[in-house]
Amino acid sequence: MKKFNLALLTAVMMISALLLSACGDTQGQRALSGGGIGAGVGAVGAAVTGGSPVAGALIGGGVGAVTGAATSKKDINLGN
Repeated sequence: MKKFNLALLTAVMMISALLLSACGDTQGQRALSGGGIGAGVGAVGAAVTGGSPVAGALIGGGVGAVTGAATSKKDINLGN
């Protein structure tokens, strides 16, 4: 059961990071916002699943920053 929760959490983190990482006009802003969002989601997710919140924040922040830097402003249209 714990593996299922971890897989679900990982999927939710990846989808959230991808959807929210396009917040920002420049590549640096998207990397920063993606990193912040990923760190928060990772810390909370790790705490909920019994892992280390610090490790979760580091991993989530890294994934979010990379995803944010890899996206373009044109990737997600937020109604503009």
